[in-house]
Amino acid sequence: MGNLSIEALLEIRELLEKKYHQFNQSYFIEHDPIQIPHRFSKKQDIEITGLLIATIAWGNRKMIIKNGFNLLEIMEDNPLEFVLNYDSKDLVHSHFVHRTFNHQDLDFFLRGLKKCYTNHVSLESWFNGPADAHNCKPHLLHFRSKLFATTHASRSEKHVSNPEKGSAAKRLNMFLRWMVRRDKNAVDFGVWDSISPAQLCIPLDVHTGRVARSIGLLQRKQNDWKAVEELMQALRLFDPVDPVKYDYALFGLGVFEPNSFR
Repeated sequence: MGNLSIEALLEIRELLEKKYHQFNQSYFIEHDPIQIPHRFSKKQDIEITGLLIATIAWGNRKMIIKNGFNLLEIMEDNPLEFVLNYDSKDLVHSHFVHRTFNHQDLDFFLRGLKKCYTNHVSLESWFNGPADAHNCKPHLLHFRSKLFATTHASRSEKHVSNPEKGSAAKRLNMFLRWMVRRDKNAVDFGVWDSISPAQLCIPLDVHTGRVARSIGLLQRKQNDWKAVEELMQALRLFDPVDPVKYDYALFGLGVFEPNSFR
C-alpha cells in the first residue's frame, strides 16, 4: 500500500464498497463462467462443474463458457452420476480441448474426482488442509497432494497451480470463492463450511492486478503469490470477515470499466 494516508485508504475503501455492490449482482452470472455450475442445485454437481470450469477459466471468456457447456454435454448434464461411473473409455470420442487443457488432462481430473467421491461425500474433504486463520494456501496445497495421488501425466500438473512455487493460483482461488462465500445475491454458492471467507485469497489476474496497482493497493509488479498476500493485507483492513468480496470491485472495474484506470 506504500505510504497511503488514512484519508486515501478510506476513499479507496468507499470506492471498492460502491463497486462491490454494483457488480455483485445476479446479472454478473450471465456474463461469467460461474453460470455453468449455476445450472445445478445439488452440492456435488456444483463442486464438480465448478472445479472443471475454474480449471479452464483462462483466455477468452466466451470460449471458456462455450467449452464449459461442452463439458456438460460430455457429462450428460449429470456430473456426479457421470463421475461415479466414469471410465477412461468414455472420452475416446470426445476430443475435448481448451487451449492447452486436452482430453488427457480431462481424463485425469475425472479419474481424480471419481476417487474423491467414491470415498467422500464432498470434494470439500480434499481441501481440508492444515488451518491458517488468514490464508487458504494450506488448503490449496492439500488439494494438490490429494489430486496428484491419482496416476497422471506430468503435463497435467501445470493445470493445478502451486502457490508454494509462487503461482498466484488464480483459478483455484476463484473456485474457493465460489464454494465458500455466502453471497446474499446468490452469485457465489457458499456450500462449504470448513473454510472461512476470512481465509480466502483473491483470484489475482491481469484485471484485478492492474486496478489494484492503479489505486495504490499493490506495489509488486508480478502477479504472483507474494502479490496476492500483499493485496490481501490491504483488503483485510477494509473487511476482515469477507475480504475477497472486493474481487467483484477490482475485476468489475478492470473488465467492465477499463477506461477508468488506464
